Amino acid sequence: MAPRDAASTGADFLQLNIDDAPTGGRADWLARQLRLAISDGRLPVGSKLPATRSLAADLRVSRGVVTEAYQRLIEDGQIAGRGRGGTVVVAAPLSAPAPTPVTAAQSPPMTPFTTPFTTPPGPDVFDALRAAPARIDLSPGVPDLAAFPRAAWLRAERAVLREVPASDLGYGDPRGAPSLRRAVANWLARNRGIRVDPAEVLIVAGTAQALGLISQVLRRDGISAIAVEDPGSLGVRQHLHSWGLVTPPVPVDEDGVRVDALRATGAAAVMLTPAHQFPTGVVLGGRRRRELLRWAGAGGLIIEDDYDAEHRYDRPPVPALRAMLAEHVCYAGSISKLLAPALRVGWLLAPPKYRDALVDAKRFADLGNAVLPQLVLAHLMESGELERRLRLLRTRHRRRRDAMIAAIRTHLPHAVVHGAAAGLHLTVTFGGPTGMPPTGSFDTEVSHTDVAPTEVSPTELSENDVSDTGLAAAALVAGVKVQPLSWHCLRAHPPGLVLGYAASSPTAITEGVAVLGETLRALHRPPLTATP
Repeated sequence: MAPRDAASTGADFLQLNIDDAPTGGRADWLARQLRLAISDGRLPVGSKLPATRSLAADLRVSRGVVTEAYQRLIEDGQIAGRGRGGTVVVAAPLSAPAPTPVTAAQSPPMTPFTTPFTTPPGPDVFDALRAAPARIDLSPGVPDLAAFPRAAWLRAERAVLREVPASDLGYGDPRGAPSLRRAVANWLARNRGIRVDPAEVLIVAGTAQALGLISQVLRRDGISAIAVEDPGSLGVRQHLHSWGLVTPPVPVDEDGVRVDALRATGAAAVMLTPAHQFPTGVVLGGRRRRELLRWAGAGGLIIEDDYDAEHRYDRPPVPALRAMLAEHVCYAGSISKLLAPALRVGWLLAPPKYRDALVDAKRFADLGNAVLPQLVLAHLMESGELERRLRLLRTRHRRRRDAMIAAIRTHLPHAVVHGAAAGLHLTVTFGGPTGMPPTGSFDTEVSHTDVAPTEVSPTELSENDVSDTGLAAAALVAGVKVQPLSWHCLRAHPPGLVLGYAASSPTAITEGVAVLGETLRALHRPPLTATP
């Protein structure tokens, strides 16, 4: 008989090794090991012990040894047999109580000085804001997660598991599952006017990963700066900065990004949200589109984030830039707002120059997205379920948007609403008679060639203006979560708020805006003075 090696007399369970047991005292030794594991928390109350036959086989001992050890703990009252439910831990010895984690309900009351708005936003600011407790969440960019189509997803998942061949469960194409790439190509052709071969579609883990892959590839190509819209997404800037890129700001006005200012930055690439600009909601106008395409045709690269393009209510669809100049547009989209951000599924269409390099970057990042969610999503897209959901959401979001606009008229009568025709959020501004600078732009007299401006502190606003971070902080203390417009601006700006409406009911939206109105009035209310 071949000699046993050390692994043959041990168990994965608690890393037990019978060679550590004294001769003739194996049951005692096993009982002690089990008591120790229960005492130190490795076997918490409710955990299930292995079947006696299985553990005996792993330890290469008789079943009687394990049965005797279990019986001693049963007599102690620490474990109990549950028939078909097996043997489970039912009690642990008393010990010094572990420190109780502080929950939101137990934490000290929030004040305006302890909110995420008291300091300039750092890399973790959105994590901190998501964790902050609030009765009503009007944060932008949050879809209605309660409306996730669980039943439809489950049906699609069952259909996929019935049909998927075993070979599809191995390491696949880093570009993504072929069925999803075909479904995305069809979706883009039907809904965004983009004609693309499925082989050119790269499935990514959301727009955030798309930005990371693009940043790596462009830096290797000698590009160190990507111009960004101003106002524009703070999160986008943070992602680009994390990859060592400079982000010169380009002002946005009522027609979208100013191409003359883009030229003045000297940047070789620009990041845009042309269909529904974040956060202003403006659409890139026809004349600006032609100017931008001429800039790109001369050697520039457009990174198009098709943000909120499907969510429109009062305007016709806006063509994607990718449909007009594929050779110079890197197009990114996702299902985060249509289904759920947690799925982490998006797509990237690259110009021919960067296509192979982006596939390589994706390959070495993670070998490709998880396959099963891709197959389920492909089933939903090809079956028409996703388009039915989009129609449902448009109706629901329109009602919620209308409720927010009505509430703003009532409770924030001096605020000006921007970007109401589409998207999942509104922006309101408070500065000036129109809420916008006199030029109709968020830009000021700062030179357009300034590629690294200092972020403007809310305290630099005039004393007659509203500090949007102060308003956001006071609103959070009152139980309503919003984002200040200043987070998303690099240059001087009118104060404002960015308000999401997709994830809240009309009643909650009305209540939340009412709280904002009362909070704003309280901030302007003169302090009470003692009367003689």
